[in-house]
Amino acid sequence: MIHGASPQSDPAQPRLADAQASGAGGADEPLLEADGLALRVGERWLCCEFSLRLGPGECLVLLGPNGAGKTTLLHTLAGLRAPTVGAVRLAGKPYAQWEAGEAARFRGLLGQQQPDHFSSTVLETVLVGRHPHLGRWGWEGAEDHAAARAALAAVGLAGMEARDILTLSGGERQRVAIAALLAQAPRLFLLDEPTNHLDLRYQIAVLELFARLAREGHGVVMVLHDLALAARFADHVILLDGRGGVTAGARDAVLRPELLSRAFDHPIRRIEADGNVLFMPE
Repeated sequence: MIHGASPQSDPAQPRLADAQASGAGGADEPLLEADGLALRVGERWLCCEFSLRLGPGECLVLLGPNGAGKTTLLHTLAGLRAPTVGAVRLAGKPYAQWEAGEAARFRGLLGQQQPDHFSSTVLETVLVGRHPHLGRWGWEGAEDHAAARAALAAVGLAGMEARDILTLSGGERQRVAIAALLAQAPRLFLLDEPTNHLDLRYQIAVLELFARLAREGHGVVMVLHDLALAARFADHVILLDGRGGVTAGARDAVLRPELLSRAFDHPIRRIEADGNVLFMPE
């Protein structure tokens, strides 16, 4: 469930574009919550106040033009930066109450970029995802290697364990990063542009993979650029307009041509074909 309210605390803070919408939520304890969340960088407000409650089995997609603040919002939800206004809770607790290793076992973040400064094998890189499950001086064991190999198989990279990551294509490197996150095995996945560098086949395969994990009880938050993929995979959407406005709510309440056209500053049409929803620029 996601909802918002017009901010009152700062007259310079932008107004909420679409006040309230709700999505399906279960009786289970939420994996992620935000109350009255608003973000500012310098003098610029990225988004005004809204609230969210993401339960097991739900997928939230963050949309908006370049520079609107999607990554900043995702990092705030991941506990990497404090909100300007409001609070973020992970499984009912503020991040300040989580031990770092415990939080890393509960939520995992896929970054937008994967900088590689040193040579490493694919398997060694994926095993990094197992570190939250090891003791301070622990080494990876058979269980960790099995988890890493299973993660590589899940993204179509079985048999590439010995490859040097510096020799991989962009799409292969992205799938290695996703495999490392799968090996981490968190309850909550936070994904910054998971389809980066991926061709059509693997875009769908990766998003289907996370959809299946959501059906199994995980939570998923991801930044996407493709509106049709958002329509296909999201339960909830947060749409940032790049000017501080935010529209937050259930997928179909947010993915409306007039709201998308305003956010992206370009006319957008909604088309239905064979049960699929497409969005086309005019």
